[in-house]
Amino acid sequence: MEVRKAGIDDLDAIMHIVGEARAIMRETGNMTQWSNGYPSREVIAEDIADGQAFLCVENRETVGYFCFVAGQDPEPTYAVIADGKWLNDLPYGVIHRLASGRKAKGIAHSAFEFAFSKTDNVRVDTHADNLPMRNFLLKNVFSHCGTIYVNDGSPRDAFQKAISGSAK
Repeated sequence: MEVRKAGIDDLDAIMHIVGEARAIMRETGNMTQWSNGYPSREVIAEDIADGQAFLCVENRETVGYFCFVAGQDPEPTYAVIADGKWLNDLPYGVIHRLASGRKAKGIAHSAFEFAFSKTDNVRVDTHADNLPMRNFLLKNVFSHCGTIYVNDGSPRDAFQKAISGSAK
């Protein structure tokens, strides 16, 4: 599977994948995450404009999407963590809005493989009801670090994996 940067011309394909991912969430019991039109075309367009939007492509077809942010402190909602603590305070990367369609498997694996090619330290959050994502993170030896709260005040389970103890 190829991972490449998304451009504005990819917006319709991304929104299709986001719609499929939302449907899969509902089918697996996750009834509240990605509701009220989130993530919107505007949010995804901003990811693209910021150079943080990436596609998973298989056989020349977009089969997945994610936003990857790297830097000293790329995620303001990670500044405070309840009921635990982060593994370290080193620079880290974050994956947001990971969306998998129905046409391919391995989207999460490809997205995180990409992230770890950029940094040895990755944080991610997910809704408590997002069992496929939680299972992926635990299977891939991410540590559950506590709870963060997103902009609307709702809780998310926070995970981190640090490969060598220092970022690239």
